[in-house]
Amino acid sequence: MKPRSLIAGAYVALVLGFLMLPVAVVVLASFSSTSFLTVPPQGLTLKWYGRVLQSPEYLHAIWVSVSLAAAATLGALVVGTAASYALVRRFVPGRALVSSLVMSPLVFPGVVIGVALLQLYAALGMAGSFVGLWLAHLVITVPYVVRTTLASLHGLDAELEDAACTLGATRLEAFRLVTLPLLRPGLAAGGLFAFITSFDNVPVSIFLTGVASTTLPVKLFTAIEFGVDPTVAAVSSLLILATGATLVLAERWVGIHRFT
Repeated sequence: MKPRSLIAGAYVALVLGFLMLPVAVVVLASFSSTSFLTVPPQGLTLKWYGRVLQSPEYLHAIWVSVSLAAAATLGALVVGTAASYALVRRFVPGRALVSSLVMSPLVFPGVVIGVALLQLYAALGMAGSFVGLWLAHLVITVPYVVRTTLASLHGLDAELEDAACTLGATRLEAFRLVTLPLLRPGLAAGGLFAFITSFDNVPVSIFLTGVASTTLPVKLFTAIEFGVDPTVAAVSSLLILATGATLVLAERWVGIHRFT
């Protein structure tokens, strides 16, 4: 190999190592036998993982996060697909403005969105409700579906639908039987981004969660206020493992790198 290639490879390895160092610290701390975080761990144990899986509070928070992320992803797929199709295949007055409004949650800080929705929900009597939290997550996840679906739609030939209509299909049937199957990679990528965004969200969720709708990231955030123990590291390690496995499977089945 040329010296320039070796230097570039070493530089990339150093950057990746630096970025992965916090992940390694969290994973190592989760195996410590002490009741406080130590790296390298003093002894090896899995009791902190068992404590997480036996804790009603953590299990409830996991269930809330999974159900909320699944509901937000489903809603984002429906709304995002409809919005993308309208922006590409239909005449929409002020298309650029509409597209900018749809994408605006990617620009505004999550804290701003959370505070604004909190004031709105307080006026409407929806503060602390699961429906309000779902609508907030729908707002922040729709842009991810729109971005990937727009990329897929721009790569499709609009005449395919016209050909299906010429052969006797209605517009709805042409979309369902022709366009929708061709959009599956983009929809899968957008759905994955939406699910991860919803599941890991803290800035918006922390303002809108109620007693019965506390998500796992908010539970971790509040638990850190009273001291960090290996239980928090164990939960974080499980999230890292689940996220990594999901991304690997998505890359293998969908080729998610095309949408990043």
